[in-house]
Amino acid sequence: MATILVTGGTGTLGRQVVDRLRTDGHTVRALSRSSEPYAVDLRDDDSRGLDEALRGVDVVVHCASSASPRGGDDRAAAHLVESAVRAKIPHLVYVSIVGVDRLPLGYHRTKRVVERMVEDSGLGWTILRTTQFHDLVLRMLEGATKLPVAALLPAEVRLQPVGSAEVASRLADLATRPPSGRVPDIGGPEIRTVRELADVYLRATGHKRRVLPMPLFGRAYASYRRGDQLAPERAVGKETFEDFLATRKM
Repeated sequence: MATILVTGGTGTLGRQVVDRLRTDGHTVRALSRSSEPYAVDLRDDDSRGLDEALRGVDVVVHCASSASPRGGDDRAAAHLVESAVRAKIPHLVYVSIVGVDRLPLGYHRTKRVVERMVEDSGLGWTILRTTQFHDLVLRMLEGATKLPVAALLPAEVRLQPVGSAEVASRLADLATRPPSGRVPDIGGPEIRTVRELADVYLRATGHKRRVLPMPLFGRAYASYRRGDQLAPERAVGKETFEDFLATRKM
C-alpha cells in the first residue's frame, strides 16, 4: 500500500479522495491550511512544513484550489512542485477543469499554467480534467434565486455537472496507478441549459421564482455559448443534478 498526500484534503473533493484512499487501505496525509499534523498554506514561501509533509510520500494528489489575490493556484502549485522535486516524489496527480485551454477567463488560464508546471516538473504526472461539480452549480443557483421575485441567469449557457464523489473515485484510482499523463476527461451524464438546471432546483426547493435569461457579452460569454466548458464525448458520470439534490437537505 502507498503513502499518499492529498492537498486540499478537507475540501469538497479532497476530503472524498482521502476517504476513498483510506478505505482502500492506503496511508493518507490530508494537507490543508488548518488540518493538523499537516497544516500548510501552499501559498507561503516557507517550505519547511511542506517538505516535512512530503517526506516518505509515494504519490501526491493535488486537489487544493484557490482564487485568492494572495497568489492563488499558480503560486501554490509552484511551491508544491518545487518541494515535490526535492523529495523526488514518483507521481503527482492534478485535477484540472475542462476548457482551461479554451475559456478566456483568468482562473482557467491559471489552471492551464499549473498544468504546464506539472507537465514540465520532471516528475511522473497524471492530469484529469473535469466538468463543473454539482456543488458549484448549486451555489450559483442559490445566489441567483436570492432575489424575491426573479432569478437572473445567463442566457444560452449549458453546463455538464458531475458528482464530486465520482471525480474523487477516479482520482483515487489514478493515484494507485503508474503516471499516465493527460487522461480522458470526466464529465457529467447530461448537458443541460442553466435555465433547465434552475427549474430543477426551484422544484426541489419549492421556491417560486420567475427565471429571467440574461444575455451577456464578451469573449468569455461567447466561449460558454460555444460549449468550450463541455465534454460531450466524455459524459461518463452517473449522478444527475436531480440525484444530487435528492441527497441534500433543501
